[in-house]
Amino acid sequence: MAIGNVTPDSFYAASRLEGEEQLLTWAQQVLADGADILDIGACSTRPGSTPVSEEDEWKRLEPALAVLRKAFPEVRLSLDTFRPEIARRALDTFGAMIINDISGGCKAMFDLVWERKVPYIWTLRGDLDLPAQRPELNDIDLILDPGFGFIGSTEKDYACLRRMDVLLTYGRPILVGVSRKSMLYRPLGLTPETCLAPTQALHMYALEHGATILRVHDVREAKQIVTIYEHLHQ
Repeated sequence: MAIGNVTPDSFYAASRLEGEEQLLTWAQQVLADGADILDIGACSTRPGSTPVSEEDEWKRLEPALAVLRKAFPEVRLSLDTFRPEIARRALDTFGAMIINDISGGCKAMFDLVWERKVPYIWTLRGDLDLPAQRPELNDIDLILDPGFGFIGSTEKDYACLRRMDVLLTYGRPILVGVSRKSMLYRPLGLTPETCLAPTQALHMYALEHGATILRVHDVREAKQIVTIYEHLHQ
């Protein structure tokens, strides 16, 4: 899953896409590098950020989704939003896509994805036992995301990572998003721009412990990790 942000303030500058030409160039490149899903967000959720209004989020999203649907009609899209009304407008306008909700969910969002029968990335924010406590959500097409970066601290991120195998018991796809996040660059005294190698180390760990989707900034390098993992396990 390739990360694309139609925002001016996402934490990793290279993921910021401004204008149709830059968006198309990015999409063509990541698809050529091996991306299976394009994940598009228009409201930064980096630590300390102030979310833009719902209308501003839609003003950014609508033209971006229109461009991608027209240029790549067969490509799977994922919408990175925590707002049920934004998700509804996108589904009404552009058809089925994955809904990637970092908030942990709410009744309105759960009802929407159940009604539309679209995949929903449920960000657990470190509570890996939560799916067992919410059996009423079993009818939703869930993808489980431990929620690295939204758990509370670097120590809590790693504690969650060490027990992410628990998610295998639910029989759902597991998404891991650690790409260039603070849990990597802070312990090493790096920056988001300089922590590609540590990101790749955790990608291999995540695959070994059940990840089926990697949400990444660097598709070519992540695809190489996946290929080596596949060779290891034939």
